[in-house]
This record gives sequence, structure tokens and C-alpha cells, in this order.
Amino acid sequence: MDYAAIKKAAEAYGPAMTKFLRDMIAIPSESCKEKDVVYRIKQEMESLGYDKVEIDGLGNVIGWMGDGDKIIAIDSHIDTVGIGNINNWEADPYKGYETDKVIYGRGGSDQEGGMASATYGAKIMKDLGLIPEGYKIMVVGSVQEEDCDGMCWQYIYNVDKIVPEFVISTEPTDGGIYRGHRGRMEIRVDVKGVSCHGSAPERGDNAIYKMADILQDVRALNENPADDSVEIKGLVKMLDPKYNPEHYEDARFLGRGTCTTSQIFYTSPSRCAVADSCAISIDRRMTAGETYKSCLKEIEDLPSVKKYGDDVKVSMYWYDSPAWTGEVYKTECFFPTWINKETAPHVQALIDAHKALWGDERLWADDTAKAKRVGRPLTDKWTFSTNGVSIQGRYGIPCVGFGPGAESQAHAPNEITWKQDLVVCAALYAAVPMLYKPGDKKESATSFRQELTGNDIK
Repeated sequence: MDYAAIKKAAEAYGPAMTKFLRDMIAIPSESCKEKDVVYRIKQEMESLGYDKVEIDGLGNVIGWMGDGDKIIAIDSHIDTVGIGNINNWEADPYKGYETDKVIYGRGGSDQEGGMASATYGAKIMKDLGLIPEGYKIMVVGSVQEEDCDGMCWQYIYNVDKIVPEFVISTEPTDGGIYRGHRGRMEIRVDVKGVSCHGSAPERGDNAIYKMADILQDVRALNENPADDSVEIKGLVKMLDPKYNPEHYEDARFLGRGTCTTSQIFYTSPSRCAVADSCAISIDRRMTAGETYKSCLKEIEDLPSVKKYGDDVKVSMYWYDSPAWTGEVYKTECFFPTWINKETAPHVQALIDAHKALWGDERLWADDTAKAKRVGRPLTDKWTFSTNGVSIQGRYGIPCVGFGPGAESQAHAPNEITWKQDLVVCAALYAAVPMLYKPGDKKESATSFRQELTGNDIK
């Protein structure tokens, strides 16, 4: 393979990728409102000579290169979060700007930069004849990830009936190759009370006071150690082979699970009355060895939850917001943990491509990036969650990550990405298919996903 030619092609497409990304940034595309950016991506793919471009029922835009039966997919979610307080931005988050090194604006790192690199990476494959015989390349601009990560790929798998050989996620990786991340779930706790006039609160049963006890136990679950000095053993216990004998090594790589109260709600007849209900949302990050059932049971077993008995209900949220097309795909708010061995062939293909093109250390474009990248291993994991929760977590389709930008830029004001990252990623994507060795694939290569821990969510 002519790596010099791949690098030259990627560098030549650098200005076009920058323009394409700035066009996407200029189109507000929050979850469920991606229609205009979808059509802009479709236009770009068609202008580059993709063999086929389609929009599925959920609104995902999918471009195809090649005509084989086996599929190598590159995924980028194209929805963004909102801008938050506009006063925290130094410039218009949609108009943005560029320097010789960076592109500024909402979606640059999370995650439309990945869409630009993927779109042109497949173009380079076609230009240089880098699509292996028997394969075709699938470039996905997926929707609603910020609202419900992975739901878009549930649709692709279950409704579109598309099952790739493996998937490259273009979520930002800060110059690294990422082989997994923790899962997550969204838990709701509801507490019942009895209202009465606030002048005689003893006549009622204040749901907020009950919830106050539960909140302290939730906090303890996150912060406590895992020894016998505490009644509530902390989530750090999953790093210990005593509590997690089969998966503690993966848990140590991915990081411990966490939980935090993210929202609180109540009902009361008035400000002069005792609250008759209270509810909280819990953001639960799950490491290897934890399941949605085990996480729900941990909350149900908290001393305060047991204390209030039938007045407390612990449940998992569901997601059912309509896509921009009007389609509704209802799913549980459960996003499974996944991890690969570094030796897995789809991971190794990216490592081999990076070493052949760019060496065995993370690249950096300026001092801002350098401070975050130098000294970190090339192969690592994400802190946040991605569409991999469904791709590999639910369905066991091998997944691996390499994408432009940085996690630290995600959801932050004054978001930027680096022009060099666009070039580096496009080149790597173009080289990967010819380096993939499916004969090296073993079942154990995808070493942790949700069905290995007895979860029954399909």
C-alpha cells in the first residue's frame, strides 16, 4: 500500500474538509432537528461520487462506496447539543471562524468533524483503489445520539437490517485509538408522600424529606470505599477481584462505575403544603461486570429505599422522542459497556495504519492539543459514551474509535477542532480496510459486552 499517496491525498482534501465542516457547523442540528445537515451531507457525498447515498426512515444519512457483500462502516453522529448560555461563547457558535490550525464552532469536535473526515476517507479509498475485494464501505451520519446514544444503530440493525463486519466510530479521541468505554443507564426513583397544609406538617408525609435520605445514600454509593467500615459499599468495589472476579481487569482499564443525582422533581398542591411526591434522575456510569439489573438492585437495596418500602419505586427511563422524519423508535435508556482486546483484528488494523502513516505516538497540532496528548498511550478508551453501546454493546458488532477533536471540547462553550486532525483521520480511515485481517478474529476479541453478564435486553 502506498502510504505516501494516502497522506498526499488526505492533505490535498484538507481545505475541502474544512469547508465542509464549517458548512455543517453553520447549520444548527440538535437532536431530532438534523434534517438540514443531513441534506448537506447527502449533497457532499453525491458531489464526491459515492456509489449510493440514502436516508433511512429514522433520518440517518448513509453513503456507500464499493459493491461487495461484506461491510466496513464508519460512523459519525451529526446531531449536537445546544449552545447553552451564549454569553459563555467568544464568537458566534454557528458562524464560527477558522485559523491556520483550528476550526471554531458547535459540533467541531463533537462530532461533525468526524463526519468530514469519514466522508473524505471513503473518497480516498475510491480514488486509490483501497476497498478490498468483496467489501463495501458504509459511511453513516447518525441522528439522535446526543439524546439517546446508540438508538440510531438499533434502528440500523433491527429495521434497516444492516450488520457490518466492524465499525469505526469517529467520536473525538484526542489522537488516540480507543477500544471501548463504560456503559451507562438512566435511573428514576419515585417517592410517594401525603400532602397536608403547611401550617401543620405533622399531619402529612413529606416526600421531599424521604427523598433527602435517599439522596444521601446515592451519594454514599458513589463516594464510599468498599471495605467493612461502611454499610453502603461504594462502586469502587468493581475494581476488586473479590467483588468482580471475572471482569475486574477490564473494569480497571475502563474505570470504575459512578452515579450522581442529575435531576429532582416534586409535586405539591402549593407552596403552603407538604409535598406529596418527589422523584430524582440518576446518571449511572457502568463498568465491566455491571448490568442494568445489578444497578437497579443497588438502588433498591439502599437502606433508605428499604426503609420506605412500597412508597419507593426504582425504574429505568425509556426514550421515545420522534426523529426529524417523525419516526419513533422506543428503547430503554440502557447503554451497555463494551471493550475489545488490543489484539482484536479491527483494533489492530487501526494501530497498523497509524504506525505506517504517522508512527506509534499520538499526534498534536498545537500546544493546546500537545498538553493533552503527549505521554498518553496510543491505544486507550473514552470517558464518555458513544454509539458503540449498541454497535458492540448490544449486538456484538466489533467497534473501535479514532476521531478528530478532543473529548474536552464536547458540550463545552468555545468548542474547537484541529484541521490537522481532519487530515490525519481521513488518511487512517482510507488505509484501514486493506490492513484488516478477518482471519485473525476470535470470539474473545470482543472481550466484554452486555450479553456476557446475563442481561436480557434485546
